Amino acid sequence: MNSTFSTSALKALSIAVLICCSTLNAHIRDPKFRVIAFFTAKQDQAHISFVQEANRWFPEMAAKYNFSYDSTSNWRNLNSDFLAKYQVVVFLDTRTEDPGQRAAFQTYMEHGGAWMGFHFAGFSLTPSPYPADWDWYHNTFLGSGQYVSNTWRPTSAILRVEDRKHPATRHLPETFKSSPNEWYRWEKDLRENPDIDILLSIDSSSFPLGTGPKQHEIWRSGYYPVVWTNKNYKMLYLNMGHNDIDYEHRYDNYESKPDLKHAPMPDSVQSRRCSRVMGAARRFCASCFVSPSCIFSADPD
Repeated sequence: MNSTFSTSALKALSIAVLICCSTLNAHIRDPKFRVIAFFTAKQDQAHISFVQEANRWFPEMAAKYNFSYDSTSNWRNLNSDFLAKYQVVVFLDTRTEDPGQRAAFQTYMEHGGAWMGFHFAGFSLTPSPYPADWDWYHNTFLGSGQYVSNTWRPTSAILRVEDRKHPATRHLPETFKSSPNEWYRWEKDLRENPDIDILLSIDSSSFPLGTGPKQHEIWRSGYYPVVWTNKNYKMLYLNMGHNDIDYEHRYDNYESKPDLKHAPMPDSVQSRRCSRVMGAARRFCASCFVSPSCIFSADPD
């Protein structure tokens, strides 16, 4: 039976799961594991808003459920010596462009490291400033290939749980309503890849999805995975990560100035322009970090 759960109901469900999963570690002083989150947060204000929310929320969860969370915008830290301190790497909004850093990350993953990536961390498109020039990451690791298109505006969707046995999804309802997001379509059909386990997809009841104004930005049918894992690695990718910023309507003098579009947004403006996508990601990520089997379940050779 399809059902749409309110945010409050889903938060209550998540808290119950977190308490249950964390009980066995309640008396352990040392963190269960260490997380390092990389971010850029320099371009799209919707991505910057998401990064800011994530970097507030994850430390709260770390303190409450006994893991450590660090974050950095210094991608030079993506090296073997630095990564050796951490059991989980997070890409909050981008990927690395440096060949040496890419090699270090691949080695980290191939030797048992864990990863969680959000939204634009999976993006590549040729031609663009983020070309499809990292074959292992986009085609083998993520399996999705290049970005193809997206919905617009950021809108809520009904998400369907595809794998009810995975630790990250077994506590979720069959369907639930997400917070607004810009949803991506990919070059490759992940259903055809035996290494990929799709965890969440957009339910058909969401269509039409998006408001345009361009017609190709409104999805009316199709299959769109939004969360998945590669069974050969300890990893999760989530397409959430684009907050609902009002780009079109210039209600504030700040927003009406083209040269300020990508500048840091004052809190007073941001609070009126954002609908928190972290709400959708929270329900999923919390159980993953508190129950490490969500991202530590793969057993690569």
